[in-house]
Amino acid sequence: MNKLRTVIIEDEAPARELVKAYIKTNENIELVGECQDGFSGVKKIMETKPDLIFLDIQMPKLTGFEMIELLDHIPEIIFTTAYDQYAIKAFELSAVDYLMKPFSRGRFNEAVEKVLARLQTKADSENEERVVPKNIENFTNLKKEEIEQIERIFVKTGTKIDVVPVETIVKIEAQDDYVEIHTADRKYLKNDTMNYLEKVLPSNTFARVHRSNIINLNHIEKIEKYGKESYIVKLKDGSTVNVSKSRIKDLKNQLGI
Repeated sequence: MNKLRTVIIEDEAPARELVKAYIKTNENIELVGECQDGFSGVKKIMETKPDLIFLDIQMPKLTGFEMIELLDHIPEIIFTTAYDQYAIKAFELSAVDYLMKPFSRGRFNEAVEKVLARLQTKADSENEERVVPKNIENFTNLKKEEIEQIERIFVKTGTKIDVVPVETIVKIEAQDDYVEIHTADRKYLKNDTMNYLEKVLPSNTFARVHRSNIINLNHIEKIEKYGKESYIVKLKDGSTVNVSKSRIKDLKNQLGI
């Protein structure tokens, strides 16, 4: 097997130097790039198409998890972090390993061996593209409070990346395999699921009122009864959203009414 073409994505210089030192002593790895932030990491991965990345999670501007969402080419991933609370999400993203800083050379080499073993099992189908399950349906097995809630959503359109702060979102609607995110100024189409967004959006601000709709509670103008057992929410932008019978009680509890 050829050497693993590898990129390091890590904002802290000492941590990058440690990984580079370990790489120099491992005959199975070839370093093809290093980056100190997620945006540079996306660009480098697009340019070099590496086999493996060592990826920090907590980085400024763009976290490791957010960076993965923007990738078309998904290499094997070894997360490197000082925080253990992200381990569940990391493995849901099909990470090969999760190295807790500071980690030893032996632990580093163990993680690399796992990558080699995984790639060996794919040798017969190496032309098939591996797709990372970005929307993590297995999150349904976790309680909402066990999942880190997001502050922004990244939407990639071609080579353009829009950053949408969650507080600017008015509502979200399901559109087949996508969701349509509405802000006061525009709409964004993103390959995500309602189940995933329901879990990760701040629960004190957002409510899923229907299988096809999530709304920002701060944009509610009024709730009206519609028919015998149906309700609609009128939003401040003038639009209306249906509320399912199974969701109206939860919505009222969230609003304290």
